[in-house]
Amino acid sequence: MIAETIFVGTELLLGNIVNTNATYLAQELAKLGISSYYQTVVGDNKERLKGCIETALSRSDIVILSGGLGPTQDDITKETAAEVFGMELLPDESCKADLLAYFAGKNMQMPECNYKQAMIPKGATVLRNANGTAPGIYMEKDGKIQILLPGPPVELRPMFAEQVIPLLKKEQKEVIVSVMVKACGISESDVAQRLSDLITGCGDVTVAPYAKTGEVHLRVTTRAGSEKDAEKRIKPVIKEIKSKLGDCVYTTHEDVTLEKAVVDLLVANDLTVTTVESCTGGLIAARLINVPGVSSVFKDGYVTYSNRAKRKIVGVKRHTLDKYGAVSEQVVKEMLAGGSAYRKADVVVAVSGIAGPDGGTEEKPVGLVYIGCSVCGEMTVKKYRFFGNREKIRESSVAQALVLMRRCVLEYYGKNTFGKVKK
Repeated sequence: MIAETIFVGTELLLGNIVNTNATYLAQELAKLGISSYYQTVVGDNKERLKGCIETALSRSDIVILSGGLGPTQDDITKETAAEVFGMELLPDESCKADLLAYFAGKNMQMPECNYKQAMIPKGATVLRNANGTAPGIYMEKDGKIQILLPGPPVELRPMFAEQVIPLLKKEQKEVIVSVMVKACGISESDVAQRLSDLITGCGDVTVAPYAKTGEVHLRVTTRAGSEKDAEKRIKPVIKEIKSKLGDCVYTTHEDVTLEKAVVDLLVANDLTVTTVESCTGGLIAARLINVPGVSSVFKDGYVTYSNRAKRKIVGVKRHTLDKYGAVSEQVVKEMLAGGSAYRKADVVVAVSGIAGPDGGTEEKPVGLVYIGCSVCGEMTVKKYRFFGNREKIRESSVAQALVLMRRCVLEYYGKNTFGKVKK
């Protein structure tokens, strides 16, 4: 099946709102194995919207529209979509009851204009909205499907996940199974080279790489008559990927982030961690603290941005700063030593660099970053040169710090297939 998405709203065309719905729906359709070749953004204009819908229906089986389901006059999606299908709009008592209950729950009188949202195309399926006033709509005619969803992501996402996905699965004759393999500490080009035979052709199983900052993700997907058959096809491909990428693979679970993998590694080995950050300004600590349960291993996080802070908080020597400069291997080693000695942490990660846009020299250009990790006193410091703006350099530094932490713990203790280590 082929789906097409249309996002309605002049505010999207003006750039007043970031269209995160496009990313979400594209990802969810891919997981379902539904092809999607076009995305369209159109303003609040009935004739232009009607043309977009008619064009989409001429080349796709499913058209998903987001936005324009509100109570105001410029909310025209439902009326236009119903006109294209030749469906009459009729009042729906259950939708009206939902609207009244929504406003009553807020101790408010419902404005008269909101009754517009209770008008539903005859024969359509109503998608209940537990997070707002605009019900969604699922309607079919002559083998074509239109799905109307509210614009706010907080309303669209749960509606799509809980109500639309089950309906779309019924339309699919085959089961799509997809597994995300995540790797770090390896470049996209290296992954492509090692897995060239899998990426270019692996029978009924596709392997699609996606580059992330400091990581490479591989979506392994297949289509089969049953979920069990699909999993059988995928299993040997996953095994081969792990074999070729080794311990660079840190998970095959889509919801596991790199920081969670690092925290899980620390928890599994009863290791505590302290961060000492300069140019990243606490971003490493923030990534780690995003992980539930990190409190059992995270001891302290220090932002030692100035030379004075480096001296006072973690004991970097004035002589070292004067001789080598704040952005140097020597200073990062002393940041690690201070974090370990003063804070009694098993693992310390430290970073110092030049994020720009100013402050670089020929000898020490913008993007030069030293990242170090100490595991039970054993230190590793690496020199990096990142490119991009200030935000990108800091983001790359954080990603590589997490990669280095994981690598150092694995090397210190030894490892098994999935990076879990034991003392």
